[in-house]
Amino acid sequence: MEKTQLSKLSLPTVQEGKDLATAGQMEYYEKQFDRINNKKTENLERVDRIFHTVTTTDDPVIRKLTKTVEDANVFATDAILATLMCANRSQYSWDIVVQKIGGKVFLDKRDNTEFDLLTVSETSAEPPQDEGTSINSPRSLALEATFINHNFSQQVINRKAGNKKYKFDEENPFADDEEEGEVASVGYRYRKWDLGNDVKLVARCEHDAVLEGPNNSTLFLNIKALNEWDPKFSGNVDWRQKLDTQRGAVLANELKNNACKLAKWTVQALLAGSDLLKFGYITRANVKDSKNHVILGTQHFKPVELAQQINLSMDNCWGIVRCIIDLVRKQDDGKFLIVKDPNKSVIRLYDIPDNTFESDEDDDDEEADE
Repeated sequence: MEKTQLSKLSLPTVQEGKDLATAGQMEYYEKQFDRINNKKTENLERVDRIFHTVTTTDDPVIRKLTKTVEDANVFATDAILATLMCANRSQYSWDIVVQKIGGKVFLDKRDNTEFDLLTVSETSAEPPQDEGTSINSPRSLALEATFINHNFSQQVINRKAGNKKYKFDEENPFADDEEEGEVASVGYRYRKWDLGNDVKLVARCEHDAVLEGPNNSTLFLNIKALNEWDPKFSGNVDWRQKLDTQRGAVLANELKNNACKLAKWTVQALLAGSDLLKFGYITRANVKDSKNHVILGTQHFKPVELAQQINLSMDNCWGIVRCIIDLVRKQDDGKFLIVKDPNKSVIRLYDIPDNTFESDEDDDDEEADE
């Protein structure tokens, strides 16, 4: 499938997802962070919390839903759906494992791969080229961006002992008493969409926090961090100089350089039904130091409005997902791999042996036991 073909697909009839289950608990956003600016910055803290990035088939709630929701036949997570939905904006390679078992289709990510890392300047005219252990190599930047994102999302909420929390119906399905440390603020919605042609999709979606809205209402937030690594490589738009006075220019630059990442975040917020998508603007304390960072400001959008601004059509997003699902459903039961070609604007579907990727995990388990 070529990316130009994917851009033309459309499925305009998909209604808002219906909640099947909710789990986890979230903390409240601290509004004081909306007042940060260049004259009153704040250092990014290290908030040591546990983030779970569990794939579809390892999710106990999804396993239960496969048995209880009789007409559901496609299962995924918001991150996997967002990757497919924004496939026509991606430059870097990625892959998704597909299993078709008895008419049901499961979309999974491989464990311990780049899939969970955030790309940096992926769609810029000059993406990062450094190699090896350089702090500005694509992998180092991805690790840094993911680290910033995790810490920022937890720093801007009220973590004080005894604070008020917003609890969903069920406990966090991935929290384990044996894990050392505190689990990050997260709420999971398991939602179902009807994509027509007998395709009923169930996916786990996430909120990062909540905010007290007007009239005692509760607003659900997704909190993400945009990060600057070196103004020289981002069109010379220096955030310290321009963020307060020319925020539109800074955002436009980010939308150009990180089109795929921002589209994915918008899609994930829309899938979850989040009320707001909140961005932090975070830069290195020193351009040559990737360990210490400063928060320069925040900004928020309604996901629907941001989608319009970045020319993101959910009709097109659902069209891509439905096209890929239709292709998989035509195959016999088995295991497949969807791969974004690293060098061309093409997505390929491979039929792979059923035991692919499993032996690695078994070996890991054995090593862990030793």
